[in-house]
Amino acid sequence: FLAVVPSLADSSESVSGQRPNTSVEQGSGLLSTLVGEKSVTQRWERGEISNFQYLMHLNTLAGRSYNDLMQYPVFPWILADFDSEELDLNNPKTFRNLSKPMGAQTDDRLTQYKKRYKDWEDPNGETPAYHYGTHYSSAMIVASYLVRMEPFTQIFLRLQGGHFDLADRMFHSVREAWLSASKHNMADVKELIPEFFYLPEFLLNSNNFDLGAKQNGTKLGDVILPPWAKGDPREFIRVHRDALECDYVSAHLHEWIDLIFGYKQQGPPAVEAVNVFHHLFYEGQVDIYNINDPLKETATIGFINNFGQIPKQLFKKPHPPKRVRSRTNGELTSIPPSSGSDKIFFHHLDNLRPSLAPVKELKEPVGQIVCTDKGILAVEQNKVLVPPGWSRTFAWGYADLSCRLANYESDKALVVYEGLCEWGQILCAICPNPKLVITGGTSTAIC
Repeated sequence: FLAVVPSLADSSESVSGQRPNTSVEQGSGLLSTLVGEKSVTQRWERGEISNFQYLMHLNTLAGRSYNDLMQYPVFPWILADFDSEELDLNNPKTFRNLSKPMGAQTDDRLTQYKKRYKDWEDPNGETPAYHYGTHYSSAMIVASYLVRMEPFTQIFLRLQGGHFDLADRMFHSVREAWLSASKHNMADVKELIPEFFYLPEFLLNSNNFDLGAKQNGTKLGDVILPPWAKGDPREFIRVHRDALECDYVSAHLHEWIDLIFGYKQQGPPAVEAVNVFHHLFYEGQVDIYNINDPLKETATIGFINNFGQIPKQLFKKPHPPKRVRSRTNGELTSIPPSSGSDKIFFHHLDNLRPSLAPVKELKEPVGQIVCTDKGILAVEQNKVLVPPGWSRTFAWGYADLSCRLANYESDKALVVYEGLCEWGQILCAICPNPKLVITGGTSTAIC
């Protein structure tokens, strides 16, 4: 999974994560819906792409980018259990409530934010009522998460006026960060960034930066991990990524998408969901070029730059849920084990025994094994079987750099392909179907 992020840009899909035949409906200058038989949303619904990939696609569509800390990709807090020795991904209490914003994770904070919205009054009439005056994603939030890695260390120092923040306010513990954003701090509603799901290095103070000490004397260094991470950043990333892709999160992720990218982002649904932010966080809410007061213009630009921006609204209707293995009324239900699950070989390795007679004997080292309805087929090195009949083989590795199509049973050459010296020496090949052969070798090209 460490290669997921760069692979998004290397795929055959467009920047938006959609293939050319996918239409994107434009509405009021914003991407409003994702439609089409092969749209990224429908592919996610069918389970063809992971939750991580889908969230990256949505962030890209909404104008979020690794190149802009003010509009950095935003990911959700998905867990609420940072105390257990082992994480139970089948227990709903393990997870954060994805249908509610961070400010509404506890009843006490929810009540206070509702009161703020209800009692809001602006004598100048310039600022509409809002629940949150801070944002879930900003340059400072991103830099604070990644402060232990360059170049984010220098970025953080520039944002902080040349020095690290007070140690008690620095990101130093995953558990404390969750409690601050979900319960304790009324000014903290931050979400996560993608690195929490693929980059263990950002949790280590490998550069030995002097981050200071907390009031209780604790010196800051590596990020303190929850017990289920066993003190290993790689284990934290592995388990956290598993949690992101588990059935419970898959069944509820669309609710979080409604809040961040969807119909609950703005308007009456946002009010009902307690999801209204300061109006300057929203795109198009203020025309900076028509502000005549230079001080007000500077203050407005500074506010937008420093406090974050709401992503573009991608969906105007409720987002469809992902199809998980089994759900009842939106809650994950246990999956009964299959009748043969207790016979899976890796559950009973002690019972593995070699066959009494060889399945097939070859004259040279084995290169490929294929299980078919006809039985087990095998060919030597530098050969592959051609589907779907498996009655022919494609072979390479000859001195004249030729390739040959041969009969599987007799090994008699049916066709010889010569003059392939431009390909260089072929080292590997695959036949995904009877009309296509893909080779790779010393030419460094896939042909």
